[in-house]
Amino acid sequence: MASRDEEFTAYVTARIAWLRRVAYLLCQDWHRADDLVQAAITRLYVHWGRASAADNVDGYARTVLVRVFLAEQRGGWRQRVRLVERTPDAVVQPADQAATVDLRAALAALAPRQRAAVVLRFYCDLSVEQTADVLNCSTGTVKSQTARGLDALRRVLAPERNLAERERST
Repeated sequence: MASRDEEFTAYVTARIAWLRRVAYLLCQDWHRADDLVQAAITRLYVHWGRASAADNVDGYARTVLVRVFLAEQRGGWRQRVRLVERTPDAVVQPADQAATVDLRAALAALAPRQRAAVVLRFYCDLSVEQTADVLNCSTGTVKSQTARGLDALRRVLAPERNLAERERST
């Protein structure tokens, strides 16, 4: 049991920042991301025997995280726990912070399954099949959710281009 706990602790310590970033991209709130990660690592601990035996432990953990996020979205009422306000871990600022803020806002506006599909496909760099496995849906659903999500992002992020295209078509 001690080696199991040590193995789990080592894995979570090494991957917690990555899990937190993925959770943030899904929910767009650092506090909620922390809650999602906590729920995901709790489930991961319960099933650590199965998870540690998986071919891809990161994939297993990511699947658990995304499913925790989607399960929360399905509920009519979300439980949020905020103990204290604290400064998030130091983050390296991107070169174009305004574009990052715009992208995050546009990503937050997507429907939860579209957001999950876009994050898994383009941030986590999963294939359509891997994304379908994580989301527990067909590859066709992943393709349509991703396409709709990207269309929505394009509409929000390039309104001038969309206006020019509409003017040309009239």
